[in-house]
Amino acid sequence: MELNEKQLQIVQVAEKLFAEHGFAGTSVRQIAKEANINIAMISYYFGSKEKLLEHMVVYRMSDFKGELDTIINQDSSFKSRFNQIIELFVQRIHKNNRIYKIVHTELSNSTRCLTFEHYLVQKKNNYDALTEFINKGQEQYEFKNNIEIPLIIPTILGTYFDFHHNLVFFKETYNLDTPEAIEHYINHTIVKHLQSMLCAMVCIEA
Repeated sequence: MELNEKQLQIVQVAEKLFAEHGFAGTSVRQIAKEANINIAMISYYFGSKEKLLEHMVVYRMSDFKGELDTIINQDSSFKSRFNQIIELFVQRIHKNNRIYKIVHTELSNSTRCLTFEHYLVQKKNNYDALTEFINKGQEQYEFKNNIEIPLIIPTILGTYFDFHHNLVFFKETYNLDTPEAIEHYINHTIVKHLQSMLCAMVCIEA
């Protein structure tokens, strides 16, 4: 999904405000003020605050399935591809952690009026692709049979967001005193931990 420069500016500002104040707690007027634009421009490009959020979700998720399929279709071992899939999920969750926070907050709101139809369709497509990949690995005796496939992605999400929500603790405990140190911890320590843990659960060792 392509956005022009002005649309991208609005999406980025709205994403920041939605993550900080919630969808219901953020007004179109606030978004316009923060983005230094006229309110009418939001209506012109997106139609409504709800449609703006929908565009935001679509934009952030639009190319993930392609990246996932590229890994799955590689000519390498199932274990190697599984490790790459784990790394991809961590990187994308980290890159888009604000949109995950927004969507999950709204999905857990029993009074919400948003459906997140595209998000849920994309989520199912990703799950179906992962399930098909795991099933093929099982057929080749590379993966174990007693796997709770629906819990693989939540395991990755839970591990990442426990770190994200307790960043102060991790920064003090592991001396993560620079942005570079935090990035390294996510892309190496967390990724390696998840790969080791999930491979032990999923992979059949030769």
